[in-house]
Amino acid sequence: MQFSEQWLRSLVNPPLDSEALGHLLTMAGLEVEESAPVAPPFTGVVVARIVEAEKHPNADKLKLCKVDAGQGDLLQIVCGAPNAAVGMKVPCAVVGAKLPGFEIKAAKLRGVESFGMLCSARELGLSEDHAGLMDLPADAPVGTDLRQYLALDDTLFTIKLTPNRSDCLSLLGVGREVAALTGQPLSVPEIVAVPPTIDDRRAIVLDAPAACPRYCGRVVRGVDAKAPTPDWIKQRLQRCGVRSISALVDVTNYVMLELGQPLHAFDNARLSGAIHVRYPRAGEQVLLLNEQTVTPATDTLLIADETRALALAGIMGGEDSGITLDTTDMFLESAFFAPDAIAGRARSYGFVSDASHRFERGVDFELAAGAIERATRLILEICGGAAGPVVEAVAQEHLPARKPVRLRPARARRLLGIDPDDAAIAKLLNGVHLGVRHEGEDLLVVPPSFRFDIEIEEDLIEEIARLYGYDNIPALPPQGGLAMLDRSESGRSAWDVRHLLAGRDYQEVVNYAFVEEAWERDFCSNETPIRLANPIASQMSVMRSSLIPGLTGNLVANRKRQLNRVRVFEVGRCFERKADGEPVAGFHQPVRVAGLAAGPALPEQWGTPTRNVDFYDVKGDVEALFAPRTLKFEPVSEPALHPGRAAAVLLDGRRIGVVGELHPVWVQRYELGTAPVVFELDMDVALRADLPAYSEISRQPAVTRDLALVVEQALPVARVIEVLNESAPAIVKGVELFDVYHGKGIDPGKKSLAFRVLMQDTQRTLEDAEVDAAVTAIVHHAETVLGARLRG
Repeated sequence: MQFSEQWLRSLVNPPLDSEALGHLLTMAGLEVEESAPVAPPFTGVVVARIVEAEKHPNADKLKLCKVDAGQGDLLQIVCGAPNAAVGMKVPCAVVGAKLPGFEIKAAKLRGVESFGMLCSARELGLSEDHAGLMDLPADAPVGTDLRQYLALDDTLFTIKLTPNRSDCLSLLGVGREVAALTGQPLSVPEIVAVPPTIDDRRAIVLDAPAACPRYCGRVVRGVDAKAPTPDWIKQRLQRCGVRSISALVDVTNYVMLELGQPLHAFDNARLSGAIHVRYPRAGEQVLLLNEQTVTPATDTLLIADETRALALAGIMGGEDSGITLDTTDMFLESAFFAPDAIAGRARSYGFVSDASHRFERGVDFELAAGAIERATRLILEICGGAAGPVVEAVAQEHLPARKPVRLRPARARRLLGIDPDDAAIAKLLNGVHLGVRHEGEDLLVVPPSFRFDIEIEEDLIEEIARLYGYDNIPALPPQGGLAMLDRSESGRSAWDVRHLLAGRDYQEVVNYAFVEEAWERDFCSNETPIRLANPIASQMSVMRSSLIPGLTGNLVANRKRQLNRVRVFEVGRCFERKADGEPVAGFHQPVRVAGLAAGPALPEQWGTPTRNVDFYDVKGDVEALFAPRTLKFEPVSEPALHPGRAAAVLLDGRRIGVVGELHPVWVQRYELGTAPVVFELDMDVALRADLPAYSEISRQPAVTRDLALVVEQALPVARVIEVLNESAPAIVKGVELFDVYHGKGIDPGKKSLAFRVLMQDTQRTLEDAEVDAAVTAIVHHAETVLGARLRG
């Protein structure tokens, strides 16, 4: 909403400059979006009258004018404006005047001296009109400073209102706010009832009382529609962004801006019978003032007479019943329409009007009669005529109820962090016309008819904060006691796990827990997944029971974009039905960590030959994730994994996940090219960590012995290492496999495993005899338990 600061100050004039006033409004919730001066700065421009206007002796398009500028002697000014004429009142910039961009000096034009300049509106920065001189009213006093005469030392404020503050869509509403915030008196526009001088009236019928519970109308006869609108009204309308049309229309717009009540004027001669407020009949059409013909929807309220529809109620009048310059008798309308009956209707027809903008947010339902009296008085003063009585139709039971809202001052003080007493709170609320009475320790607050935004206690607390002043509420940092919580050394955070995987070249992804049903069937052999009652998309209809399908989907997306090397991981929750025998029905929701590696094991480089990532690369990543704890791996059959290249991951004898290549069927079906290697582990196990234990670092030299054992081809290496460690004496610090061989010299069905045994003592240097004894003990135990033999 745009308005003039001078108009506002005619209602309430606080001792604040324009900038401070704008800040006050913004901090009160009426955000000042823009403030701009009405006119650019200029000086030395006065009202002048052209006394003589003759053709310039040396130029066809120039005139030599004698001008009375109130300085005693007439000024000789050369002017090129085509409309310069004797008797015309115009702005005159005298010598020394400073206009936007230049200064006026005495000059010679085509050999004739000129002492000043007659100005157009464009030269003064008042508009873009430069067709001729700015024509001032005939009663403009000669010699008066133009800025003073036109009240150009004014500021235009544009405020951005939230939809709940419809009461501030008028100068009176903004004035009420400023008066409450500053304590200055409010000069309310005087509304004096106009006594009827004729008995002409038109009956009003409320056919839709719930949508229009109050409608006022008045007949005014003998008006002069061609009467000029007073300059002060035109000026205020223009500075509010409203174009002057005619005196009768301008008055209705002026009262709407002043009081907030939209009005509409009909040509009374075009009406037939009673006025009806009703919903449309089938096929009914209305030609609107904007020359748009609409077929109203069944929920669009109409104003009609006995024969036809006249207007869209609360939105726009009809062309066939509107007033013109030939109108002599008018019917003036002022009504209250329920916000729900107007909201959105104008936009459904492709436009918005000032009236609909106000009615759909809420207009003072007690204002209709007062507004029609205010408009009538202005019409009679400007256009003459005789007014009939105000006819009012009211459906009292459908008017908005103003129920008292209970406010607990103690709660308001606690929430806002301020300490005004109950009397101060009551004073703040009374300042914005909220009725306050005490009831025990509480306050009962009754909103006025123009406030539609006060319904619950929180609304009142917001009102207190606004009126008290946000700047006055102390910005105190929150205070609270914080206790240092113990962090167990036997655990780590999920972020530690994430950083470990990121350090091994994996990138984290976050996928939806909703997945395609086909994924559950393919990767998990889950024929009865947990279905969503209301999926957000058809391809996201079930809950995931594994993270591997989502990571596979990430790989598919990357491969479609020619990204060959992909290493991703995800930490997320999975969803499984509880077994029938479990005591509480429902779902398990374990958190898991899963990863996928595909493409080259390392980024392409000159120093290392390119090879694809394999099972052992990812197995090493999983072992690093749990180090220094030792994992075991056993062959496993999983629907998502390759039948011969997959293993169950065990820790302390408990299965905690799987690792392996993706099944060739899914590699082909999902067009992955090469098979990725994946793992999926229980997150709760990954979060555990062994307590740190001190181990002395030996300063003695270490001794290594290599031995090769021939064992059955099917015997896992992990089992062999386990057996070797079982019989190893204390000096053995590690047994590591460094070679696997089968071929010439090895029996069919057998394989040779070469191990390096590291031995060391912390206190002394080992002797050959005890080293040999340790190796002999290890080999003998392997021969006994595994049937191994030492390879010669």
